[in-house]
Amino acid sequence: MPGPGKTRQDLTRWEKREKKTPVRRTVSQICPPARRPLTVADIRPGMENERLGVVRDSMFQNPLIVKAELGKPRERSCSLPGINFNYGLYIRGLDGGVPEAIGHWNVFKQQLTCPHKLTRNYIAMNRGAVKAGLVTARENILYRELNDIRISDQEVRWQKKEPPSVPPNMTFGIRSRPSTPFFDLLQHRYQQLWVQEQKATQQATKLEKKQKVILGKLYETRSSQLRKYKPPIELDAAWHMPHFQKVGPHLATFPTAADRQRALKAHREEHAVRQGTLRMGNYTHP
Repeated sequence: MPGPGKTRQDLTRWEKREKKTPVRRTVSQICPPARRPLTVADIRPGMENERLGVVRDSMFQNPLIVKAELGKPRERSCSLPGINFNYGLYIRGLDGGVPEAIGHWNVFKQQLTCPHKLTRNYIAMNRGAVKAGLVTARENILYRELNDIRISDQEVRWQKKEPPSVPPNMTFGIRSRPSTPFFDLLQHRYQQLWVQEQKATQQATKLEKKQKVILGKLYETRSSQLRKYKPPIELDAAWHMPHFQKVGPHLATFPTAADRQRALKAHREEHAVRQGTLRMGNYTHP
């Protein structure tokens, strides 16, 4: 069992710990800045950047000359401020914080507005100048300086047109596009409606044909028959020399006359797609 002396010592230690103010570290201590460039004083014997002869600080600010130390980050050639320098913007509390905000109320002071300058009534001034017999530009300027007539607010309000009366439920702008009916697209609803419309039109046309009055048979007269009649034209046979009419062919390349007629028929069918003067060459299509 611990004695009463130990408990008192623990209490005194706990009170001392509570009285100690917490140490706040700065931003530079939490996130220290990058290492500054080396100097002659930082060089120790055995380091990678040890030089012989004349050594200057500028030699350690050239990134092409400075070597990386073993187990250390690479040095930079730009000079940076010390440890006590704070990076970023430091905002000081000048508004008093929460106590000042609770203690009083900041009231917005209304700014003094300058009096509204009325516009000049040039119509009245020009009319008065003409009545006084002043015509030139110089005389008009002098007359306006002496007789400065302004348009009153009542006249301006009377000239201004009142805005048109708009219903309270009216909305301005472009109407939103209706949503796409995906269920109708997936169910082919538009195809079904089109088929129904086509069937309805076909039925309507059938009813119209049934309701048409079928006239009796029309008999043609002689004049209508003569109008349609085309007299036959007798084609004269091609003229041949008489001493060549009874001469037969010297070569018979077809076994029978039916084969010859079949070959001539095939040649006439392919006449349009062959090349050459006699249409016996290659085919024109690929």
